[in-house]
Amino acid sequence: MAPATWLKRFVKRVTRPWRSRLAKTAPVVSSESERLVLVDSNDEVIGYGSKGDLHDGAGTLHRAFSLFIFNSEGQLLMQQRSDDKRLWPLFWSNSCCSHPREGEEMDGAIHRRLREELGMESELHFLFRFRYHAQFGDLGAEHEFCWVYAGVSDDAVQVNPNEVASWKWIDIDELEADMAERPEVYTPWFRMEWERIRQNHNDKLTELLAQQPA
Repeated sequence: MAPATWLKRFVKRVTRPWRSRLAKTAPVVSSESERLVLVDSNDEVIGYGSKGDLHDGAGTLHRAFSLFIFNSEGQLLMQQRSDDKRLWPLFWSNSCCSHPREGEEMDGAIHRRLREELGMESELHFLFRFRYHAQFGDLGAEHEFCWVYAGVSDDAVQVNPNEVASWKWIDIDELEADMAERPEVYTPWFRMEWERIRQNHNDKLTELLAQQPA
């Protein structure tokens, strides 16, 4: 059995009973049938396809976004992905990741998802976009042109248990020490994005945090 298949079955066995009870009352905010945006190598729209189909096999290039939410103390909000996720279940990742849907502008999509998944509001600032591919064994892949944003919020976190298994605010030094010790528990896109943020966008984060009231 492929490692990814074994992991998927294992995490469902050990985590589903408690999480399923919570999820009964939570809204379903995504599905394999929702229509996402297909793009070419220049991130130009070329069509639309279902979420399930676009993540099958080696994946089909589509548009996505990734959000990094900090609090006024400079801690980053991290989430552990739900065990219901087909790809990278129970891996730790950045605050929120998803896709704009067919006919939806990116600005509307990022704020919609932040509310749906975390119950939060934040002014979101574009940092960069990049293309990446990551394979999760025989269960599928991410192949995305991902737009990366950062924001600051002290709103109470109200996670949707259909999407999030756990969450935490974490100091940057603690996060980076854990990433160095246990890189395998983090999603591949988060690791790639965080490296770029630290190398090329640290000044922007410092500026955002400096604008917050003391």
